[in-house]
Amino acid sequence: MDLRTTCLCLIHVILLTGSACGLQITSTGSTSIEKASGESVKLDCQFTLAAEDTGPLDIEWSLQPSDNQKEEKVVIVYSGDRAFEDYHVPLKGRAHFNSPDPKNGDASMNIMGLKASDTGTYQCKVKKVPGISSRKVLVTVMVRPSKPKCYAEGPTQVGKDMVLKCSSPDGTPPLQYVWDRTTGNKLLPPTATTDSMGTVTVRNATEAVSGTYRCVVTNRVGSEECMVTVNIAQAPNTAGIIAGSVISVLLALLLLALLLFCCCRARNKKKYEKEIAYEIREDVPPPKSRISTARSYIAGSQRSSLGSMSPSNLHEYTTHGKSQYDKIPSDEYERPPSHAPVTPPSRMSVPSRMGAPNLSRMGAVAVMVPAQNRDGSIV
Repeated sequence: MDLRTTCLCLIHVILLTGSACGLQITSTGSTSIEKASGESVKLDCQFTLAAEDTGPLDIEWSLQPSDNQKEEKVVIVYSGDRAFEDYHVPLKGRAHFNSPDPKNGDASMNIMGLKASDTGTYQCKVKKVPGISSRKVLVTVMVRPSKPKCYAEGPTQVGKDMVLKCSSPDGTPPLQYVWDRTTGNKLLPPTATTDSMGTVTVRNATEAVSGTYRCVVTNRVGSEECMVTVNIAQAPNTAGIIAGSVISVLLALLLLALLLFCCCRARNKKKYEKEIAYEIREDVPPPKSRISTARSYIAGSQRSSLGSMSPSNLHEYTTHGKSQYDKIPSDEYERPPSHAPVTPPSRMSVPSRMGAPNLSRMGAVAVMVPAQNRDGSIV
């Protein structure tokens, strides 16, 4: 062996001896831990010091990011004989040193009330110049399955396919679903099939399939279960249901038609009574008091006419026409103006039938003419 090889071996032995005698982390526990949410975990970091390690003691726990582009987060620190445990806000108040005096060789850290967000790689770094050492622990926080929900989907009738479903809304995958029956022989029916999503399908179910079934959902940190009771019954008489529905619809239509008929009949009856009452009112004779009214009106008109006559007209009235004014008006005068025949007036003379009432009806206006003597003087 040449001189060069001898020197290399000596240097290697010196390095090994120095490393064996310097600061060392002596923890030998698992470097990968799985815990359920809500639990607590202890991350071991035991160490020993050598005589040559004379510098100040510094202990640091940090959370390594899963992405190399991000910076590591300091969780807790021991420096200058003091512990600082409020560096990382998400773990504030939940991360503490396991020992009240870590310089005695116990740099372990406890995390209380684990959450899913606490999952990550934690590194313990112990430094006492000139020695330095570190240890990493992977912590995986798993969520135990939540209370699952069991139910039967679709019809539970003889001859139909029965489907049972089980689902847990929360839980860290993978989740495993297992079905069994708590009644009878506690085995699933021979025609039952189960998938990985917790669904059981029983083909061509019979009444023997009835019973209570249980679903257990499990992951690596816990399990939960639920139960459902199934009663397989005979299929209903669909023909009778259809016939009953048809009869009910027909009866409803018949009742509606009867109601409409009664309403139309009542309306026609009311209309007929109104027409009869109107015809009776049209046949009522006019009141007889109109004759006396006509007579008083004619008498007054005659007085007005006599007062307005000239002497010549007055003589004619006394000799020939008085009898005409004394006559009682006939039915012709009693008729309304719209039914009485109207004779157009003449410019030269007024017929004997054109009395004062007729003139008044035609719109004539009475004029007072002064009386005269024979010699032409006004009286």
